[in-house]
Amino acid sequence: MARAPRPRNDMASQTTYGFTRLLLESRASVAHITLRNEPLNIIDIGMMDELFAALAEIESRPEISVIVIHGEANCFSAGVDVAGHTPDKVGSMLEKFHRVIRTLIATRKVTIAAVYGHCLGGGAELAMVCDLVYTAEDAQWGFPEIQLGCFPPIAVTALSALMGQKRASNLILTGRTITGTEAAAIGLASGAARAEQLERVVNETVRKLSSLSPAALGIAKKAIYAWDSIHFDKGLARAEQIYLDELMQTEDAHEGIRAFMEKRPPKWKGR
Repeated sequence: MARAPRPRNDMASQTTYGFTRLLLESRASVAHITLRNEPLNIIDIGMMDELFAALAEIESRPEISVIVIHGEANCFSAGVDVAGHTPDKVGSMLEKFHRVIRTLIATRKVTIAAVYGHCLGGGAELAMVCDLVYTAEDAQWGFPEIQLGCFPPIAVTALSALMGQKRASNLILTGRTITGTEAAAIGLASGAARAEQLERVVNETVRKLSSLSPAALGIAKKAIYAWDSIHFDKGLARAEQIYLDELMQTEDAHEGIRAFMEKRPPKWKGR
């Protein structure tokens, strides 16, 4: 299967940084983060740490005004590592992943997600908090956590602000998968294009943003943000508490995770 193209800005020489779970490259005012944990670019603890470090590096570079996030090969990300949801790891996992999300939300740099293939669970949450999201029409979006007896904390906090409560509930409570075309139609993505055209769409947006004032972009982003960052932070903290203090105390949550790891259907007990 051919690899999905990675959008690039060729205005200046490239700087590459060394990571094991991702690739960070910068050219002039644009930084590219590529998730590299094939085949599905699962977001494990190691990738969370590297994402936070990469974002910190980008934040220290005032000349960078745009961040583009995409996945290696034909996949954005199929989500957070299920193994990180076990009782001994889930608290640390949530803290590290949500640290990345909070950093993305707080940055004044314009963030773009370029989505091919699977964009599920934590991968979809990572994409949805970006300012602009461009998706291949045949990409597969969804929040399947409910099928594991869990829920997606970032999506339950912010998805209603993007597409409305009924649409958000439909995705979160059913765990169904939708195409990139539908994701764009309901407001989860900024636009959808055929996979072979997506690179051009993203590059055109990057070129336009690169010609604008970084200071003005940062201030405009603050002014038009989809939801108030203070309310988001409070809402996510509440979702984290419910996740750890209530959800992870249920037998069903542990059964769902065990069943997934053992590759068998879960046996729900309703408690």
